[in-house]
Amino acid sequence: MNQTRTGGCSCGAVRFRVDGDPVRVGLCHCTTCRKETGSVVMAFAVWPKARFKVTGETKGWGHRQFCPTCGSRLFQASDESDEVEIKLGTLDDAPTGLTPVRELWTKRREPWMHPVSDAAQFAENRNP
Repeated sequence: MNQTRTGGCSCGAVRFRVDGDPVRVGLCHCTTCRKETGSVVMAFAVWPKARFKVTGETKGWGHRQFCPTCGSRLFQASDESDEVEIKLGTLDDAPTGLTPVRELWTKRREPWMHPVSDAAQFAENRNP
């Protein structure tokens, strides 16, 4: 399926779009993602940067980008990578129809959360 997805921050100052299907979809339970999102897990999808367009000003904490007006955490992008990682909660359409194929840092998963069926499980970062 080749579709365009749109998203952005809570106040509308930052908007983005991605074309096509993501390269991968996952969940991360690491301490950094938990603190950044204020949740017990971060849901994300990764697209090639060439299929990602953003408008509006963002601020960064490392390569993690957020809206300086409303504080919404939006995506991760670094100069060293040709990929962008978008937080699924920032997409306009919910449910997204995207299913995680991997879970990272499962050793930090809350005991009441069950593994995603058929998703690869990694105690820490994914294997290269």
